[in-house]
Parts: sequence; structure tokens; C-alpha cells
Amino acid sequence: MKLRAASTFFYRRPYWYLALLLVPPLLWFGTVYLGSLFALLAQSFYRIDDFTAQVVREPTLATYKQLVTQPANIDIVVRTVIMAIAVTVACAVIALPIATYMARYASGRMKAFFYVGVMLPMWTSYLVKVYAWRTILSEEGILNWALDPFGLSGPGFGNVATWLVFSYLWLPFMILPVYAGMERIPNSLLDAAGDLGARPGPIFRHVILPLALPGVVAGSIFTFSLTLGDYITPQLVSSTQFIGNVVYVNVGVANNLPLAAAFATVPVAIMLVYLLIARRMGAFESL
Repeated sequence: MKLRAASTFFYRRPYWYLALLLVPPLLWFGTVYLGSLFALLAQSFYRIDDFTAQVVREPTLATYKQLVTQPANIDIVVRTVIMAIAVTVACAVIALPIATYMARYASGRMKAFFYVGVMLPMWTSYLVKVYAWRTILSEEGILNWALDPFGLSGPGFGNVATWLVFSYLWLPFMILPVYAGMERIPNSLLDAAGDLGARPGPIFRHVILPLALPGVVAGSIFTFSLTLGDYITPQLVSSTQFIGNVVYVNVGVANNLPLAAAFATVPVAIMLVYLLIARRMGAFESL
């Protein structure tokens, strides 16, 4: 009877039923997700006492001043942003032809083959893939072995290796949104462009690419943001410092939580600006 009475109560009051469904996830989102972000932001306004090496919990902009005035810190931010842009561009260049073939030309079986091929790397452990690339790029790895007969050698460990590994890791996150956007393009538009005498190249540039832009933007959000915050790949295939490495070192080794929090807010601020620009350009209207 109590269950029936409760069912009747919520049936007659749908807004209470909606509130009951939304309150638990909203509480989780507000406390765990937004709460942790605000806690991180609060930590960034503290500073480390130079004499005691303890956190001084008094609001100050000294940590942000250290972040934007020291050349080494600026180089780390610029290097990370450039790497994120390079990875995003590489993923987009590779994903566009693959997604176009999958959506417009591949048969049912071939489309399923490509879809599984794109998804398969995502089923493998992140660390396994990075260590596999570390083995490939090592001095005695398979890449140098394959290039040695031609008098060439691989890039070794460094920024190029980091770019290659990042591009491989995040490529599926670009292909899938672009493929979804390509599938929504009506065939009538392509047929009309062909009837008007347009060749495949101009059709791709002036019809397919603008309509697939929302998918490219959606994919770039993943590739760009994931590159900004990752620290494992640079640590394993390079000795160069990126934002993620600095955050990791300052939290686990140097015990400088305010500086780590200040560095961690940089990717958040960059992504907020990027999303606002993309929205103003209308990239999300057809997502």
C-alpha cells in the first residue's frame, strides 16, 4: 500500500518526480565535480612561504604572478598549447578522409570493419599503448630497424615522439565525431553539387567540410583538452616538461600545491575560451 501511495503521489505531482530523479546526479555534479574545481581554484590563490616551505592560506595573486612572470613557466604553457594544436591538426587531417570514406563510400561490411578498427585501440590499456610506442621509438626499436637499410633513423624520444604518440592515442576521439557529422550530410546536397559540375575536391572543401565542422570541433575538444592535461606520455617518451608534468611534480614531489593548482587552471581557462569562440562561430548549432 505504501508503494502504491507513493506511486500515486508522484503520478499526480510530476515535478516532484522530476526533482527526485535530478537531485542525486546534481548533488554529485555539484559536490564532486564543481566542488573539486572550486577547491582547486581556491588553492591557486595561496602561496608557499619561502622560509618554511609551508602553504600560507591567505588570498594572494603571488602564485599567478610567479606563473606569468617566470620565463620557464611561460615556456611550459606555450609548449603545451603548441603541442595540443599540433596534435589536434594532425588528428583532424587524418580523421577527415577516414571519416569521409566510412560515411560516404564504404559498404556495410567495410564500414563495420573501419568502425571496429577505430574502436579497437580504445579497448586497450592506455599504459600498454604508450609503452608499446616507447618500445617502437627506442634506439633498438622496430622503427629504427625498419629505417636502417635506407640510412635513416627514427625521431627517438622528444617532442616529435610525444606528438606521434598523442596523435595515435587521441585519433579515435576525432574520427568518431567527424564520422557522425559526415553521416548527417544529406546525399541530395552532394548530388546537387555534382549536377552543377563541381568536382570531388571542391565538393569536399565547399560542401562536406563546412557541414562536418561541428564534428571536427567536437573531436578537437577531446584531442586538445586531453593533450593539455596529460603527463604520462611526455614522461615516458620525452624529457620535456608540459603542464601535466609540472602539476604532477609539484603535487607529488615538490609539495607546491598552489603552483600546481595555478598551472592546472590554465587548461581550464584555455578550454573555456575555446568553447566560447567555437559557440560564437556557430560550431555547436547542428551538434
